Amino acid sequence: MPVAVITDSTACLPEQLAAQWGVAVVQVQIRVGDRTDDENRFDRAELIESLRAGEPVSTAPPDQGAFFWTYQQAASQGADAIVSVHISGRMSQTVEAARAAAQQVQIPVHVVDSATTGMSLGFAVLSAARAAAAGAHTRRVIEVTEWRCSASTELIYVDTLEYLRKGGRIGAASAFVGTALSLKPLLTVYRGEVAPVTRVPGAKRALAKLTDLAVERAGPRPVDMAIACAAPSAREMAVVRQLREQVRDLREITLVQASTVIGAHVGPGALGITVAPVL
Repeated sequence: MPVAVITDSTACLPEQLAAQWGVAVVQVQIRVGDRTDDENRFDRAELIESLRAGEPVSTAPPDQGAFFWTYQQAASQGADAIVSVHISGRMSQTVEAARAAAQQVQIPVHVVDSATTGMSLGFAVLSAARAAAAGAHTRRVIEVTEWRCSASTELIYVDTLEYLRKGGRIGAASAFVGTALSLKPLLTVYRGEVAPVTRVPGAKRALAKLTDLAVERAGPRPVDMAIACAAPSAREMAVVRQLREQVRDLREITLVQASTVIGAHVGPGALGITVAPVL
C-alpha cells in the first residue's frame, strides 16, 4: 500500500490483527536480571514470577536499527510513505529512536507521538491502517491517527503502585503513593503520563468502579473497547459481559493480553479498559 503503518509492541495488537491490516510491530525490550531481549521473546508467566519475586525488571526502547530495517522493508514492499505511531514520549524514548531512524530512510517517515499506550494506541493504529488500505493520503492517515489517540481513554486498575514507582513511570499518580493497602488505585493516561483517578476500598469494588467509569466515559456515542490483562480469566470475562450489557453503542469489544512491557510497569493483577470513540 502507498502508506505503510508501523507501531511498537506496547500497542497490544494481537498478531493476527496486525497481520490482517499489514501493520509492522517493532518490539520494545525488557531486561530481567542479566537478560535483555525483545518483549515477545519473554514468557509472560515467567515475567510475572520474576516481578513477584522482586527480581530487577526494566524496559528499554527498540534500538534505531530495528526501526531502520522495518522502515526499509516497508519501502521495499512498495510504500511511498510511512506513518510510525508510538507510545507516549513521556513514558518511553521509543519515539526518539523512531525519529532518529526515520532520518536514514529514503521515503518520508512521519513519526507520531500518541501521548498514550495500550489499546488506545492499538485502536488508533488500526484506524490508520484501514484508512491507508482504503487509499487515504498520508495527511489523512495522520489525522485519523491523532484524532483517535486524543479521543481515547485508558482506565487502569493496579493492585499496587510499587511497580510503577520502581520503573519511574508513576507520573502524577505519585500522589497516591503511601495509600493504605486496602485502597486500590484507579489510574488513567493524561497528557502522556500515568495520572490518578480515584482510590477505592477493596479490589472487587475497585474493579466495579473501573467498569462504571468506562461506561460513563463511553456515553451514548459509538465506541470500541478493549480489556487488557496479563492472562485472561473469569474476572476479565465478567468485565466484558458487564460492558456489553451497559454500554449503549458498543461497536467492538476485544479482550487482549497486555504488552509484557506494560505488565512490567503496572505489575501482576493489573487490568486496563480502553474506551475508543469511533470516527
